[in-house]
Amino acid sequence: MERYQEHKALILNYYRELEGANADTVGKVIQEYASSDIDWYGVYPFHEQRGGEAIAEAFWRPFLSAWSHVQRRQDVFFAGTSEIDNTDWVISMGHFMGLLDSNWLGFPANRKMTFLRYADFNCIRNGKLVRSGFFCDLIGVMHQLGIHPLPPQTGASFIYPGPRTHDGILLDPQDPSESTKTLKLVNRMCQDLEDLNVSGDDYPPPSLLAKTWCEDMIWYGPAGIGASYTIPRYQEQHQYPFRSGLKDKVFNGHLCRLAEGNYAGFFGWPNLTNTPTGGFLGLPASDTPADMRVVDIYRREGDKLAENWVFIDLPWWLQQQGIDILERTRKIIHP
Repeated sequence: MERYQEHKALILNYYRELEGANADTVGKVIQEYASSDIDWYGVYPFHEQRGGEAIAEAFWRPFLSAWSHVQRRQDVFFAGTSEIDNTDWVISMGHFMGLLDSNWLGFPANRKMTFLRYADFNCIRNGKLVRSGFFCDLIGVMHQLGIHPLPPQTGASFIYPGPRTHDGILLDPQDPSESTKTLKLVNRMCQDLEDLNVSGDDYPPPSLLAKTWCEDMIWYGPAGIGASYTIPRYQEQHQYPFRSGLKDKVFNGHLCRLAEGNYAGFFGWPNLTNTPTGGFLGLPASDTPADMRVVDIYRREGDKLAENWVFIDLPWWLQQQGIDILERTRKIIHP
């Protein structure tokens, strides 16, 4: 649709100006593109912010002061209308790459090429950004620095690639019927998961996933959990540990959920609430329920889902249970 192309052009211009900004000018860039009362949802420790100046102060100024020569390397870029509330969004996913030349969030500078994996959701109304969801994988940065705040993860750890098909940057209009097909498939898969929550079945058979997933699916999970390949290994390395290690699972819904072409994405604030029974992330049980803020980006291939990039604000989930991995790391490295 024509308005999606306009939204994409707006965000691409915004990103170009952000890439040319520094700690002194980034606030003006944000205020140029965002409404004065923009609501920004940032992962821990950036929190929720309102207004461009608050966003710059919470994330962008410290980030650009510590990282130099930053490039935004997009792997997925698409737009659409959220079925949650009929608002228009542009979704970008990829990595920031730069030189970590100064300490950041208590992490030590390594003066080397470093990657920050991100997913960025921007809601646009009347030519302005009015809501944004910004997720990034801080534990992934810690791993690159040789810091491992959690026990060994069940999946693989590496800098995740973009889509196998190299077609995730949707600059051209897409067939609306394909977008509808993608979103229906994602919703069917989500309903299967919700049915498991209701039934309490923590060890579903591979045939359940095969209804909506390719056999050679790839699941790129957050650092601390890792990535898995094929349905059986995904179940072994993530689904079963996740489901058996957490109880009282409650799905809270999504703030945004949309698709364009073969790609779909959503995030919630929070998506889930659960309580650890022991084993998840290699950690002991806790009696404290905690919220999970989650992003999922999907690529559909034919009638099945082929790839899934996932962000979970694990530092926030842990902080709610009294485990602040960022503060603990800071005290150890900079006592």
